[in-house]
Amino acid sequence: VQLQASGGGSVQAGGSLRLSCAASGQILDYSAIGWFRQAPGKEREEVSCESFTGLTRIYADAVKGRFTMSRDTAKNTAQLQMNSLKPDDTAVYYCAAKTNCNAALWSYWGQGTQVTVSS
Repeated sequence: VQLQASGGGSVQAGGSLRLSCAASGQILDYSAIGWFRQAPGKEREEVSCESFTGLTRIYADAVKGRFTMSRDTAKNTAQLQMNSLKPDDTAVYYCAAKTNCNAALWSYWGQGTQVTVSS
């Protein structure tokens, strides 16, 4: 199983970016997908998690109302739409997969994509 995050870039505060997580196989059909971020000098932070059904989405307080997860199982991709970006959102973003959002361990990780938000 492989996951690959993409779509990062540089934007000004208030702008938007859409991240994608491409998955190999049919993992999106049966796995929860999560997004994490890690800023320089900070610990990795879980941003969001979506159940494999798409019926449950959990967001960190810092991004609630601004970030939205979705997935396209036909294309084996998951997306993170990020609106109203702030400089504090600057980080490397990663996607990951596990059995469900309540599971303790993330089974698969993708490489990160850099997001830079300037003021």
